Amino acid sequence: MLTPLPRTSLATGAYEVLLRAIVFGELPPGARIRDGELAAQLQISRMPVREALKRLESEGLVETIPNRETRVAPIRAERAAQAFPVVAALQALGTRLGVPALSAADDRRMQSLDRDRARALREGDVVAAIALDDAFHGVLLAAAGNDELIRALERLMPQIRRLDVLHVTQLAREDASRDHADILAACRRRDAHTAAELVEANYLRLGEQMAAILEPGD
Repeated sequence: MLTPLPRTSLATGAYEVLLRAIVFGELPPGARIRDGELAAQLQISRMPVREALKRLESEGLVETIPNRETRVAPIRAERAAQAFPVVAALQALGTRLGVPALSAADDRRMQSLDRDRARALREGDVVAAIALDDAFHGVLLAAAGNDELIRALERLMPQIRRLDVLHVTQLAREDASRDHADILAACRRRDAHTAAELVEANYLRLGEQMAAILEPGD
């Protein structure tokens, strides 16, 4: 059951609730979506829900089959293959721009986030681990201070995170932990070039792992 929304920023609120439900599997791939039912659960009118669904459709998370139904988009290998290199390049750019602007407080924040993320992975808390990973990279993006870059990643990252949630137990998380340690070391040295290369390689490797898991046409 989705949580009712307050009477402010309804379309944005509906989008955020539905996005989280799709990314973390509360609304699984292929699930049929009825705007009236969602509106009732959120205790709002249908219009904000429809606006949210249009936005989610533009981002590839929802699809409408004319004269039939609206549903959560299935996960397709070819779409993942296209998304990962773009996300890798954007995250690398954010890292390259952000590292020179990092402060000592940012270093400590990233270290703390990575430590918490490692603990969440050990405990099997996928949702927390993903949120902490986003926060880790978010420090670099915030330091980069490029709104266009952030908006581009906000559109693409849900595609990546939905795959991450579904297949996290099949991925080599030990490798990811080592990657973070190397990224942190490069950031502390203010070596933007190396940090960016490591971040890009991390996402590209994750894409390769996903491609090995997913079958074409899924």
